[in-house]
Amino acid sequence: MDIVNEILEREQKKAEKYKPIIVEKHLEVELDIGTLLASDTNDLDLKTLQSDKERDNYLQNLSRDNTQLLLNKVWELPTERIDEAIVVRLPAPKTVLPRSKPVPKPKPLTKWQEFAKSKGITKKKKDKLQWDEQLQKWVPLFGFKKAAAEKEKNWLIEVPQHVDPMTDMYEKKASEKSEKVAKNELQRLKNIARARKVKIPRVGLPVTSDKANATQLATAAVVAKASTASLGKFQDKLPKEKEARGKGIHELIPGKERKRKAPIPTPQAEKENNLNLLDKILNKRPKIDIDKAVAKRIHDEQVQRSEEKKSMKPGKGKRKAKGGNATNFTAKKPKGGKGQRNPNKKNPGRKRR
Repeated sequence: MDIVNEILEREQKKAEKYKPIIVEKHLEVELDIGTLLASDTNDLDLKTLQSDKERDNYLQNLSRDNTQLLLNKVWELPTERIDEAIVVRLPAPKTVLPRSKPVPKPKPLTKWQEFAKSKGITKKKKDKLQWDEQLQKWVPLFGFKKAAAEKEKNWLIEVPQHVDPMTDMYEKKASEKSEKVAKNELQRLKNIARARKVKIPRVGLPVTSDKANATQLATAAVVAKASTASLGKFQDKLPKEKEARGKGIHELIPGKERKRKAPIPTPQAEKENNLNLLDKILNKRPKIDIDKAVAKRIHDEQVQRSEEKKSMKPGKGKRKAKGGNATNFTAKKPKGGKGQRNPNKKNPGRKRR
């Protein structure tokens, strides 16, 4: 009997470690199995939450009970075995989760992708290395080792009979390679235009009317300048050339840095930015031009002195002006006395003020 009692006590201690899977609540917990979301609307024990000793245990038990209810609901769904593991197919979610940005649109297919899809052509993964019979070694399909292998293999190039014997075949091969790169770049730009539903001719500018406007000509000039091997870095500017601006120009220019949108700031960062802006506006002081202020002060003093001098001079005579106002004037006395003329002067004329 003692052995039986010991076994029972041991089993009872083990059972006490694990809590039951059946959880009872006053109000049923709202469950969304699609998003594995459980919403408990029952009242909380405020006294327990306010006590520092029992708060953590209370929240831990509450989370455990709600998680147990969610798992019980999950295991009620039909199960299946995949790779020696039992899985459950979750239903469609009921809760709509908000998004900070709109759902991205699917990327449009290029002309080759549409052709391959219509013909059923599947993309095959290429090998990184390829055996070269001439060099008798494995050569990579791209990279600097590929260029070194091509240089080693093509140390001598035969000139065809229909070509001028003085033709530089290395230069011709390099020009053909650059033309191939330019053709691929043109095809990429055409794919962008097709995705944006822009009508483009086979040659020339993508214009919608008979004549191209200034913006289209500036865009075409910038794209043509950036089509060189240096992406237009060493190209001289045209006289009176303006930088092309507009939506989508950065995508047409190869190697141009795209402007990334700034991430949405957090409420705390937005609050700090607004407070800093407000401080700048309130603490802004007008800029004072000291030289201009001093010059204006000196000018005002000179005007004031001149007015004071005019007011201090007594008026000895008055005459009427054309406007009818009387003006002060002072006449010079003749040397020979009042009313006498100088005999040395034949015609003294009118006395000036």
